[in-house]
Order: sequence, then C-alpha cells, then structure tokens
Amino acid sequence: MENRSLGSTGVKVSPLCLGAMMFGAWGNTDHDDSIRIIHRALDAGINFIDTADVYSRGESEQIVGKALAGGRREDVVLATKVHGTMGEDPNQFGNTRRWIVKEVEDSLKRLGTDWIDLYQIHRPEPDTDIDDTLGALSDLVHAGKVRYIGSSTFPAHQIVEAQWAAERRGRERFVCEQPPYSMLIRRIEADVLPVCERYGMGVIPWSPLAGGWLSGRYRKGGDSPGESRRAQMIPSRYDMSLPGNQAKLEAADALGSLADEAGISLIEMALAFVINHPAVTAAIIGPRTMEQLESQLPAAEAKLSEDVLDRIDEIVPPGVNVNPSDTGWDPPWLTDPSQRRR
Repeated sequence: MENRSLGSTGVKVSPLCLGAMMFGAWGNTDHDDSIRIIHRALDAGINFIDTADVYSRGESEQIVGKALAGGRREDVVLATKVHGTMGEDPNQFGNTRRWIVKEVEDSLKRLGTDWIDLYQIHRPEPDTDIDDTLGALSDLVHAGKVRYIGSSTFPAHQIVEAQWAAERRGRERFVCEQPPYSMLIRRIEADVLPVCERYGMGVIPWSPLAGGWLSGRYRKGGDSPGESRRAQMIPSRYDMSLPGNQAKLEAADALGSLADEAGISLIEMALAFVINHPAVTAAIIGPRTMEQLESQLPAAEAKLSEDVLDRIDEIVPPGVNVNPSDTGWDPPWLTDPSQRRR
C-alpha cells in the first residue's frame, strides 16, 4: 500500500486503518481469530490500527496488545481514544485532566506498550474546558507516553476552538480528526474537511461503509437493515419506519447499481470514495471476520473515475447526510430542551 502523511506530522500511514471496535464482546469474541485478522491486515500492508478504551470495556485494547506482542509493535502506528464511560463512578468518563491521566495508564497496560502514537478525545464534552483537556494531553506528550493527540467527531467550530486554545496557551495541538464519513454521510464536506485542511490536520473517517449500509447487503428486495444487530442498539439509524432510513435504502440501492455498472463491489467503491478525498488520510475499516477484511483490502488500490464520482454526487449531493440523524454526536444544546429553551 502507498503510505500517506498523517497531517503535518510526517508520520506515514496506510490509506486503510484497521479499526478494532469489533474485536471483543461487541463483535468477534474469539481472541485468537481476532488476532489472526489483525496479523493478516499487517501482512497486507496496513500499518495503522485504531481502537478505544470503551470498545468492549477495554477488551479490544487487550486483543490489540496481544496481537502486537512479540515484535510487531514497532511497525505499527497505534491509536486509541478516551472519553467513554468505563465504570459506575461518574468520574470514570469524559475529557477531564483527572480522568485522562488515569485512563491513559490503563490503556497502556491493556495495549502492552510504553507509548501511544495517537491519543484521541473520542467525543466533545461541553462541561470540560478544552484548555484543561489540552493541558492534560500536552503533559502526556511531554512525558513520552503519547506521541500525538487528536479529536474524534468534533464539529468544525470546536476543532477551530481547540486549535486557537492550543496556540494561545502553548499547548500541544490536535493533529488529526476522526469524523463519520461515507457516501451516505457527507455533511463534513461542508465544514470539517475544509477546516482540517486549513490547519494541516490528518483525517481518519470512521464508518466508511455507513454502519453496514454500504456493504452490499442492504438492497431493495434484500435483507432489511431493521432486522440487523445494530438496529437493536441504534434504532434511529436502522428503523425502517423512519423516512431518513427509507431514503438511505433508496440511496444504497442506487449506489449498488452504480458499482455494478463500474465493475467493482459496492464495498470497494465506498472505501475508494472516502480515501480518495484530498483531505482524507485513511479510512477506518472495522472487520469482524476474515472474510470482511478480505473484501475491504482491495479498496486501497481502487480509483474512481470522474464520471463515477459525478454519478455518486447525483445520488447523494455533496455535504448532505441522507439521514440527518447520522451525525455521530448530537450536541446537548440541541437535544436537551432545558438548554435550547433557556
């Protein structure tokens, strides 16, 4: 695979990043099989792995750590995240100095490593001053426990705020953003991607297959997304009684037909669409099985013609989320009536 620079860091990473969310209780519970998948990805040229403390409450990090033991750690750019709830204590969560400093030690132990290449804040948290978060992260960089820091699913204005805070207070700055992005979820093209380019940040989108909608499984007359495992967890994104999800099925079917005409799989087209955007560094793939991994690896070399890209734009216009609910993070000032009616 032809490696790319992670933003302005100079660090070289593969255009596909192996996401580890499906390794552990949330997906593949067989540790040995998960490790085989990780090793196959590394052997195929992927040198970038992303996980998070909250994935299966640390089990994903443990599996990744076992897979990298025995000499493979040095060859991998290893990323993980902090923010999600990890216990019953209300302070085992968030973006505070207290939690970040505690949780990075636990992640290091689970991963079996002395350092994390990219340590990311998994979601914004309005209750914590961004300067407090950046101050804690900067101390970890200076201590050698973290090499670089990043954000995930931050709105454009909060990315800018973090850059300004870092400049004004002499903090380490976010070098990377991890947003949701796919052919069905294109809102970030309007603001997040241009902002990241402006600040020289890498971009590693999650869910380039739109949570399975672009796997080729969901077509008219085929399996119903409403009957999937994920539908039980996130009904707003899969309940077929909702107009937004009906629109996604229409778009996914049309994109599938376009892929058929282009002579490639819908998976390859979906991943190629993401990784060929000039602002994107790498797309995070999240296979649960070896078969899923093998279906996604060819996309690293795939290119889409201008005609195909224009046809995609006709099906889903640039900057548009087919289902407005597919934002990845809903700000409390919109979801909490007490905040929007003050």
